Amino acid sequence: MKTIRFENLDSISTKKSVLDFIKWRRARNKKQKDTSFIIEQSPIKQIDYLQGNKSKTTITWIGHSTFLIQSDGLNILTDPVWSNKLKVVSRISNPGLTMEDLPPIHVVLLSHGHYDHLDFTTLRKLHPDVLYLVPAGLQALFKRKGFLNVKEYSWWEAETINEVTFSFVPAQHWTRRTLFDTNRSHWGGWIIEGHEETVYFCGDSGYFRGFKEIGEKYSIDIALMPIGAYEPEWFMKVSHMTPEESIKAYLDLGAHHFIPMHYGAFLLADETPKEALTRLRNEWNRLQLPWEKLHLLFLGQTFTPSVAVNLEEEKELQNMQ
Repeated sequence: MKTIRFENLDSISTKKSVLDFIKWRRARNKKQKDTSFIIEQSPIKQIDYLQGNKSKTTITWIGHSTFLIQSDGLNILTDPVWSNKLKVVSRISNPGLTMEDLPPIHVVLLSHGHYDHLDFTTLRKLHPDVLYLVPAGLQALFKRKGFLNVKEYSWWEAETINEVTFSFVPAQHWTRRTLFDTNRSHWGGWIIEGHEETVYFCGDSGYFRGFKEIGEKYSIDIALMPIGAYEPEWFMKVSHMTPEESIKAYLDLGAHHFIPMHYGAFLLADETPKEALTRLRNEWNRLQLPWEKLHLLFLGQTFTPSVAVNLEEEKELQNMQ
């Protein structure tokens, strides 16, 4: 049987040679970085509210690419990772919520199969009734691991659960879990359309033309965008975005709110969390974008879009007076 290998739009290759990898690692060993900056835990964690919420849309950052998203009574996790170590990479900040803090989880969304996004150690701690929505090519792996409530999707395919629609959309990336399964499963982002808001979870991606296409198909209220794992740019560029590129993608999407992710939990590349945030703020300021649309969450902090919209309306009214 022919082996299926998934590709990016326009057949963009993310392949790097062994010599490229050695060049990066040698250069990395010569760099001196201040890694003392750690993303803070939120001083206010709305655990009781999250456990009782049945209607409002909420976004709670757990860390890295893991969010608790609540939409129309559904409790959703994206790329759940609570482990303290991924292979040889240790966690530098604690998750914003413990797994015991979570409300009952109904749906888990997976963006792709890399270890910092697909962590079976974490998934085994969730209730067995959880429904997993995964990229094409991952269902067989889940079933081998004993997870049977799994559905897989190709780009632009969708599933509606309790009147919330989940659509799997393109990203520019790659995946591998062993030496022999490179790109044997797909990668992408997720659109979550509820009655109140539409949330876009980007997953991992380099900057590509697909963001404009996604923005043309969906009216996005909140974009969860990666800003880390970009240095050195000559090595990472095709697969990950710089903070500046992430803002460019956000503008292509036509989204309203921007929440950064994929930084501050694991040092996967050469930049520090502080450097990523500084570049993000500087570019936001350079473009003179509204600061009330950028939300830099603490770990465990909950963003409620309806509250943010009300605050924006109040600000507009004050400016008119």
